[in-house]
Parts: sequence; C-alpha cells; structure tokens
Amino acid sequence: MNAKYHHFNTLRKPVITEKSYQATGEANQYTFRIAPDATKAQVKAAIEAIFEVSVVKVQVVNMPSKEKRRGAHTGTRSGYRKAIIRLAEGQSLEVAEEA
Repeated sequence: MNAKYHHFNTLRKPVITEKSYQATGEANQYTFRIAPDATKAQVKAAIEAIFEVSVVKVQVVNMPSKEKRRGAHTGTRSGYRKAIIRLAEGQSLEVAEEA
C-alpha cells in the first residue's frame, strides 16, 4: 500500500512519554497525536500505509484541555486527540526504538 498525502495529515506526531515508551516494550503499542477529525479506520489505514505493518487494534482518546497559570495570568492549553495502536506480534515501528 502506498502512503498518500492524507495519511500524513492524519498522523501528527508520536507521543514519547515514560508511559507510552513502557507500553512499547510490554504490549507492542505505539501512541500518536492525530488529527481532531480522524477516525479509527483512517488511523489504521495511515499506519499500515506509512510504516507497512499490520495493525491489530486502534484506541482513540480525546485529551481534555488544561488550565495553566503564569503569575496572575490564566489561560488554557488546548486539548488534543491521540491514538494508541497495537501492532501484530513480531512487528515494530522505528519511531521510538529502545536505546
């Protein structure tokens, strides 16, 4: 499957945190920030087209916005949408390989 332009618009960037990095090793899961209007089927198609792997499961989470303060000024950090992708057994992505 060839990667198209809209596949790259669906996936924004990988989420590299301690929690997501631990899931990479234990459960073969990878976490990405995705477009706000992306569906599970679109995320699955994008991962399979870009990385040429088979996706077993996709979970989508809407992360809420958070209030932030700096001194007397208050504001909000915008919320985002992320997808947790589980790959088939024996496959991996080169996004966040262990050092």
